[in-house]
Amino acid sequence: MSLPIITVEQIRRWEASTWETGKTEAAVIAQVGEIVAQRALELTQPGDAILLLAGKGHNGDDVRAMVNHLPDRDVSLLSVTDPAKSIKKLPLDLDPRPALVVDGLFGIGLNRVLDADWMQVIAQLNARQLRVLSVDVPSGVDAGTGEIQGAAIRAEETLTLGAPKTGLLATTAADYVGRLRVAPEIGLLPRRETSELQLCQAEDFHGFPPPRPAGGHKGTFGHVGIMAGSLGYHGAAVLAARGAARAQPGLVTLLTPDDVYVPVASQLQSVMVQPLVPGEITIKSITSLLVGPGLASDRLSDDLKTNTDNMWHESSVLMVVDASALDWLTAGAVPAKSIRVITPHPGEAARLLDATVAEVQADRVEALQALSAKFGNCWVVLKGRHTLVGQAEGSVFANPTGNPALGQGGSGDLLAGYLAGLLAQPQLQSQLGQAIRYAVWQHGAAADALSASSSNWIVEDLANWIGGTKP
Repeated sequence: MSLPIITVEQIRRWEASTWETGKTEAAVIAQVGEIVAQRALELTQPGDAILLLAGKGHNGDDVRAMVNHLPDRDVSLLSVTDPAKSIKKLPLDLDPRPALVVDGLFGIGLNRVLDADWMQVIAQLNARQLRVLSVDVPSGVDAGTGEIQGAAIRAEETLTLGAPKTGLLATTAADYVGRLRVAPEIGLLPRRETSELQLCQAEDFHGFPPPRPAGGHKGTFGHVGIMAGSLGYHGAAVLAARGAARAQPGLVTLLTPDDVYVPVASQLQSVMVQPLVPGEITIKSITSLLVGPGLASDRLSDDLKTNTDNMWHESSVLMVVDASALDWLTAGAVPAKSIRVITPHPGEAARLLDATVAEVQADRVEALQALSAKFGNCWVVLKGRHTLVGQAEGSVFANPTGNPALGQGGSGDLLAGYLAGLLAQPQLQSQLGQAIRYAVWQHGAAADALSASSSNWIVEDLANWIGGTKP
């Protein structure tokens, strides 16, 4: 199940309540050592060299507890308590180059700028571009705020303990945390701390989507309507349509302007393609409508923009609005019980809120909630690292999948189509929040799977993978 993203203060209270029961820190450290060692084994091969960097705090103790749980590995333990001495010794420990470095120099207690010697130690490590597994938090990152305390380890992966910490999802920490994994069961009492911000887990989607009824037919699984594409942006329409089809609704119909009709229609087989008539919707019996991908040409009519806004405020049809069409929406209420979703990236969110991108990124949860409130308590998918899903009130969910390779043109169009394809299905509309989170999770998981097998994949490849990952 999803995990609350909690503060350092909450972690401290959780630990204190555990010690009050008589459980010792030593017992928890021993368990953590086994857990981290198991992850180190998964990241390496027999015979590989692993360098353990242990500071003088509890994070160092966690790393020292790993030593006897790394069979068939060439393990070196470097206790770094005097950084001035370590500056001279570290190059020798890094030659030959270890397959993995485990970072346990500093933990969640770090709340001050590191001195020059510590910065130099970290600079030496980062300069080698090593594979680094950080324990709980990358050394040098403030676990509460995500601020960098002068310098910080650049980890390939951070295995955080008990629960994710707020600072690990901060924009400032993104280049240091790497892949964020959580070890929730480390021997503390059952978790009682809560948070409005939650981190999704693969287990959240076990058994989702539910099995399709044996007697179902194309009319059972919904009909997606898509308004997309314009001169110079016809590829966005194709990707959105392919994304929708990958979600396996019963029908997909794409409306696209006359000047791109041929190049769009010629690339699609199972999708029905019709001319887009400004000011009217010619799709019948749709159960979801996506508007926006590739609708960026200055040739588009004002009628199309006005009609989109009118539908947002008046139609009962489920609507997903993406890309340029976001700027066509006006603030205000939407029909009761209607389903509305917007999918902005930080730049689009900033425009909609009359803010800067820096302001959006500084408090992404607040930005999401403000967007939802502005546009009728709609669902918001605020894209970016750890894409957020939520509304003006209630829990906000951060997505753990995905990687920087998603930063390509067309990636968002594919996500919007896949999302609309899922939401078109009546049996999934009753599990709306889960369906939206699932779409985001699958989009990122497909990117992760591709990146594991290829270093230069493109969005067209992603279109063939999305939806195919088992949680």
